[in-house]
Order: sequence, then C-alpha cells, then structure tokens
Amino acid sequence: MSETPKKIAIDPNLIGDNAPSVLPSEDPAILGRATLHPLDPVQVRTYQTFTLEYVVGPLGIDDTGGIRIAWRTVSDAGKCQFTDPTAANYVTAHSTGEGRLVLAYEKNGGQRPWGEILTIRQVGGYLRPGDKIIVTLGDRTHGSPGMLMQTFAQAGREYRIMADVQATGNFAPLENGTLCVPIVPGPAVRWRAVTASLRRPNEPFILGLKGEDTWGNPTDQARATLRLEADMPIENLPNDVVFDGGARGITLENLRVAEEGTLRIRAYIGDQQVAEAGPLIIRNGDVAGYWGDLHGQSGETIGTGSIEDYMAFARDLAFLDVTSHQANDFQIKPAFWDHLNDLTARLDEPNRFTVFPGYEWSGNTAVGGDHNVFYRHEGSTLRRCSHALLEDRQDADTDAHTLTDLYRDIRNSDEDAVLYAHVGGRYANIHYDHDPILETAVEVHSDWGTFEWILTDGFELGRRVGVVANSDGHKGRPGASYPGISEFGAYGGLTCFLAAQNDRDSLFEAMRRRHHYATTGCRLAMDVTGELAAKGTLYLRNPDAVRDAETRPVTQLQMGDIVQTAEGSVRINVAVHSACGIERIELRRGAKIIETLRPYTEAELGNRVRVMWSGAEYRGRGRNSRWMGRADLTVADIQHLETINRWNPERPLEQRGSSQVIWDSVTTGNIVGMDLWLNNIAGQCNLTTNFGDFSVDLQTLGLASVSQVLGGLDRRLTVTRLPDAALPRQMTFTREVQLHETGDTPIWISLTTEDGHQAWSSPIYLFNKERHR
Repeated sequence: MSETPKKIAIDPNLIGDNAPSVLPSEDPAILGRATLHPLDPVQVRTYQTFTLEYVVGPLGIDDTGGIRIAWRTVSDAGKCQFTDPTAANYVTAHSTGEGRLVLAYEKNGGQRPWGEILTIRQVGGYLRPGDKIIVTLGDRTHGSPGMLMQTFAQAGREYRIMADVQATGNFAPLENGTLCVPIVPGPAVRWRAVTASLRRPNEPFILGLKGEDTWGNPTDQARATLRLEADMPIENLPNDVVFDGGARGITLENLRVAEEGTLRIRAYIGDQQVAEAGPLIIRNGDVAGYWGDLHGQSGETIGTGSIEDYMAFARDLAFLDVTSHQANDFQIKPAFWDHLNDLTARLDEPNRFTVFPGYEWSGNTAVGGDHNVFYRHEGSTLRRCSHALLEDRQDADTDAHTLTDLYRDIRNSDEDAVLYAHVGGRYANIHYDHDPILETAVEVHSDWGTFEWILTDGFELGRRVGVVANSDGHKGRPGASYPGISEFGAYGGLTCFLAAQNDRDSLFEAMRRRHHYATTGCRLAMDVTGELAAKGTLYLRNPDAVRDAETRPVTQLQMGDIVQTAEGSVRINVAVHSACGIERIELRRGAKIIETLRPYTEAELGNRVRVMWSGAEYRGRGRNSRWMGRADLTVADIQHLETINRWNPERPLEQRGSSQVIWDSVTTGNIVGMDLWLNNIAGQCNLTTNFGDFSVDLQTLGLASVSQVLGGLDRRLTVTRLPDAALPRQMTFTREVQLHETGDTPIWISLTTEDGHQAWSSPIYLFNKERHR
C-alpha cells in the first residue's frame, strides 16, 4: 500500500483564521525571527523538552509588548504551567535584555483555530534589536519530566509564533512563524481487521489490516506476519500478510466470494487470533452496503493535518468506501474551496472510493444550527452563514445567514445537494425550519456524543428523516476517530449506505430515500424490512415536499421508506449480524420502545453484572458530564472486570480490593461502564457518584435492566445482569406492529452490543390516507 505524502505545514493561504497582517515594511523579518529545537519526530504521549529562541527584530519590543506561541484548539497535549518546577509541563522563559518576562497560558484564549496560547510579555523595560527571548517548554532542570505530547499522530504539530512589538495587543505572525514537530504513533498494542458488511456474489470488496497504538493511531511500528483464515473461499486472499514496520496499514483489494453466505476473516499471529473482520453478508439483491464517514475537518479550518492527509486516512487507514470533508463555512477561504473541489474530483473513484464535495453550514442554533451540505458535483456555490474568520468579503453576497436562506438559495439554484442536521458546537435547531427534500437525515452520533433526541423530537413535528452517524472529527482520522482526552467524549460514528453501487448517483439516491443505518463506529450487518398484507404506496420522494412524487405499489418495505397503507399493522423483520455479542435490540414505534429483545433467557443469566453510566449535561456545546464514582459490593467479590468504552486510559476505571471499583470518566450522551464477573449474586451493589447514588439488590436482578435518572440530559446509572459466557452475535425476529390511526408511524430499531457499541436503523414511515389527501 502506498500512502499520500504528508505535508508538514499547511499552506497558510488555505487556512481561514483572519490572522492580522505583518506590519508594513520591505524587511520580512521586521517582527523578529524564531527557531525551535529539537524538531525531530516524537512519540505520542511522551514527555519532551523544546527550546524556542526568539531574536528581536529591527523595531525592538516595547514595555508590555511580547511574543505569543499558539497551538491548535483541538490539541490535547499537556497544559503549560509555571508554578511547580517538579511537575509535568513546566515552562520557563528569560531574555538577554533588561526588565523581566511575565508568562500567561490560556487553553482557549486565542482566535480559532489557534485557541491554545502561551503569552510571554516584556515588563519593566524594553528589548533592543538583536536581544533574545528563550522559552523552555518542559524545563527539566528541577525535576519536571517535560511537556506531555498529544494523543494523536500528526505530520507536524504546529507552533505558531507571533509578536506584539509595539505593545498594541495585536500579535502578528512572524515571517517564519509556523514551526512544526512531527508526532508519531507509539508501538502496536492491538490489531484491526476491517471489511465490508454486505456484498453480492462476485462483487469486489477489500480487507484492511492495521496495528494501532494505545490511543488508536495506526502505527508503522507493527511488525508481524498475519496468517489469514476465512469461513468461505475468497478469491485473491493471500494466506499471509507481512508487516515489517514500514506501513501503517495494508489494504487487500479486489477480493470476491462466489456463493451466498456469512463471511468472517480471522487474523492470527502463530496460533493466537489477534483480529477478526466481518461479518460480511454475501447475498443476491438490489443493493450492497457501503461504509462512510462524511463529516470531519482538517487543518485548513479547525482541525489538524492537511486535507490530503485526511483523505488518505479515510481510504487507506480507516478503509472507508465513501467520505466527504466538512469545513466550517465561516473559515473557508475561496482558495481552499477551489482546492477542495479539485481534490474531490481527482480522488473520486466510482465503485472503490466515492468522495463528495461539501462543507458545514455553521449557523448559530438560533437561526438553524449546524447542517452538513453535500454536493453531487464540483463547482457548486459555497453559501456561508457568515464571513466571521475571513477578511476577504468579496463573495459575501452569496452568504445564507439563516437556515431558511440556505434552503431557499439551494432550491433556487440548479445545484444537486443533500443536507444533514447535526449536533456539534452549534446543535441543529430542528424546530427552526426544515426542507423535506434537501434535509434527508439527522446525525445521532459523532465524536461529540450520542443524540437520539434529534431524531425523536422530529417525530412530533412530522419529520421523515433517516439516521446517520459520522465522526465530526478534528484530528484528521475520518472513519476511525478516537476522542483522545480533549473535549470530545466518544468514538466517531459510521453510516452504512444501502445502494445499488458505490458511486455518487447511487449514494445520493440512497440518501434521498433514507436507505442507511448508523453505528457508533462498529461495522455490523443490519436488515430491517417490512411486509404489508395488501399493497401500499411507496413514495420515492417525501410527499410533504413533492406533490406529484413518483410512487410504486409495494408489499415489501425497506428501512427509510415512506409508505401509505390502509392496513392497521405491518410485519417487521429484523436480522442483525454483529462483530461481537448483542446485548439487546429495542423495537421502537416513534419515540417509544414497544419491545426489548435479548438473545438469551432469564434461565441463562449468570454472575456477570454490567454497570453503565450515560447522558449529558444539556444539548449545547458544554454537554460533557464528568463522572466521579465508585461501586461497592456488600457481599460478592469481583473475580474479573472488563471496561466498556473507556476511551481515555489515563482516567481511572479500575478495581480496588476485592469488592470495589472507582472511576473518573466523561459521557456526552453516550454510554460508558464495566462488566463485573462476581463469585455470586448476593448482597447490594452500591453506586456512589458526584451526580447521585443508586443501590441495587443483586438478587432481584432479572432480564430487565434497572436504572436511576440523575438529572441533566437523560443522565443515569444502569445495572444489568448478563450471562457469564459471550453473547450470541446474531439475532433475527419478526413482529407484527400496530399502526397509528392518524399521522405517521415511524418504526425503527436501536441495538446495543456486548462491547458497548450502538446502532440505529432509519425508520420506516407508514401513514394512512388522513395525512396526505
């Protein structure tokens, strides 16, 4: 596998940051010059020391002027401190001139994307041309281990150096003001094998293999020979794949299976299984399943890394079938919009890797909130919510300040677009406006968390939208987006598109008909279909918006379909094949759970107790709930503990003694927790947290979970008893579901797997004649 060459520094002409200009002069070094050393690659999450040397320029630096080092907002490296010389992240500074230096650090004090800032001010005197300021980041003189590096690999961690030489408060970037240190992955701690979930006989698919470090970075330090075994004969599958330390991932192309069946591919080192890909369902039919993450950003806006690195990761390290890039519109320079369109046209490869041009319309929640815009073709208009971070406003006449403006302008153009409503910093306000043709889906999960409410709130409004999940990642890892330790609290999501083939036309049709399902990042095969006793009318477009929408008579329904029927009920068929055990599937009608199904009986329950915490503070940007808790068992002892969704290994979730567990973790609508295998089911499990307490008599636990709501946005503790053995990885069932007499009946499923992943089907929307006449 060959990877796209990486850019160490991003072209500043593409970065939307409204940076102040250098003071007018023919001398490019009028603000001074800076050097940083060492510039050698360093490993993620290691302690390092760097020395920045700034040489004052021809203007000198006046009293209370100074210099500033800025890093990107998404950084999760250690925070600078000046008070404890023995602790991590200790920073010192001195000058060769008169006066003294005063240091100040703010994690979010600068203008995006350079939010993290260290300011060094000159006080009590001035500095002459040629004087120096020397800053030691991670000064080890008195015992500090150094500066703690970020959790994610990056071609170049940028140190942006700025100066305020005349004490005006205007810190302008130096002529050589961006210095970069490569951040490289750590050693491999696990192996990943990734493949498709639904293909037809003899249809090509890929197998992706990679080693990951502790923080989820694909690593070139993986060295092993992987032996491959499959459940079915696979054309072009080798027996062995060798990792020799030169590649972060390997893709096996043009694999095919001739017969129908369920395929899993296992990877071994010696006799030990280290990874498994699948399940991949091989089945004749009209559609296959194509996995995508269509929502993330790179360093040209708020993220990190170049867009070229972003696209290479999506294809070669996350092994996606489809992707897009979603930069905040108020940061997109015209040069970057042109570059993005050129790149998507060049990288789009039908039936292998589909790439859509697009952007994030980033209007405030008050006027509609965040929406993803995907174009079918390049050359479409960038309609920003504003030019907030752009000095050049020559194209401000194309701005769409509200969601209503955006809908109007796209509808009045000849551009082919699809929109998603999503929950990011500015969550989508689905009550503000809705275009039933353009807005086809809502994003229920991303790095920001899990948000079923953005779907269920819409049911009361009569919305007919599908379900998607993406990463909304800012670390340049679409399709495999680990949260690290920054403000993100969840692993990024994925969407499986059920389409005739992997190209723009077929995928746009799947989007418009809501033929897709979403997961919290796992790959599983999901079928949710319906059967009517008598023919109903399938609408190929939402009849709320298209008066003469094309229709077809049907008795067989697919997830996402909008169908008019005179029947009082529908038969729902569900089949799920998962990579790991299935804990439960909830069959839902609208916002209500009408049945919870499990692949085990009460008689099979064992001594395993699952304790989970979930929820958020509220819907907005500061939604993260930080849990400080412990579990105390009064009688039983813990024989074994396994964590669930512990994305931050630096925060404790660990056993203390024989009967206690403590934790410090974050939820943001998603679920986190642990499984405890006990020596017996007896006594109490007492849960004590900063949000409230919950006590459970273990002997009373049956099939149903018990939970305690603890305020916030559905913040709760949940306790479940499970079988001791691994749970079944396949579930199928059929249920007859009664339809509402008036209005829509949305029918969908939500499922939770044994390892804590979740998945959702797009609803089937059924209605009778009373809604549309």
